[in-house]
Amino acid sequence: MIYRNFEQLIETVRAKSKKKRTVAVVAAQDGHTLEAVVKAAAKDEVIEPLLVGDKEAIEKLLTAMGERPANYEVIHAATAEDAAVGALKLVNGGRADFLMKGLIPTAGLMKVLFSDNQFRVGSLLSHLSIIHIPNYHKLVGLTDVALNICPDLNQKRAIVENAVTTMARMGFDPPKVAILAASDEVSAKMPETTDAAELKKLNAAGELPGCLVEGPLSYDLAFSKEAAAIKGHKSPVCGEVDLLVVPNISAGNILIKALRYAAGASSAGIVVGGRVPIVLTSRAAETEAKLLPLILAASATL
Repeated sequence: MIYRNFEQLIETVRAKSKKKRTVAVVAAQDGHTLEAVVKAAAKDEVIEPLLVGDKEAIEKLLTAMGERPANYEVIHAATAEDAAVGALKLVNGGRADFLMKGLIPTAGLMKVLFSDNQFRVGSLLSHLSIIHIPNYHKLVGLTDVALNICPDLNQKRAIVENAVTTMARMGFDPPKVAILAASDEVSAKMPETTDAAELKKLNAAGELPGCLVEGPLSYDLAFSKEAAAIKGHKSPVCGEVDLLVVPNISAGNILIKALRYAAGASSAGIVVGGRVPIVLTSRAAETEAKLLPLILAASATL
């Protein structure tokens, strides 16, 4: 289906969830993280938290929020690394549907996850953001803006596969994918354009299924049918794009921040390509910024 906004996505998750999705929170002794988890559990009724970390600190924070610690399952872990190991065991044991990073550095969490050969189910992990842009008529995906710095062709293929698979689980229609570049023409001087052309060929040959790939494609053509018509570029992706694939992390970081701060966009991101999704927000992020990715991760497990 086409989601017009996050509210529609959240309502779909509520309707499709026959049972609550369980999140294992790694090093849960973080105020904003706990607030987001508590709010998601109480308000949206789709999240069941397992809080892994410093038990005393977690229970103090819950009490300060007006919550009864006895209402939550808290699993003690003396260190952040122990918490990551404990949360991974919950995933491997089938008790947790996805993970959320609390008061632990991303590198520390990833080190533990990568130590388990069973966690990474594809060739790599990647980051997928879902974005609501006020003047665009539907939610759009954006990948990869956080993990893979300068992916090669094979990595870009895996990034697309991760995003397409995840969006399908969320209930999106097979996405129309724009492989972004500065030019719509293939040029050996711009490797991102040759990669884009190769991804389009793979898609046309049925080797990159579940989506429709167009590339290389500039940002204006991805979003504007009028711009595409003026430039004589005919593609069903133009003006109807569902998934944007950036050439590198710098382009993605600039783009998502420009959309947020200049276009009033809102976004939520998760790490995909692993055995379960990971909510990987900044330790400095506030409650609302951590709430939406929880719902997003829950939708990716339906």
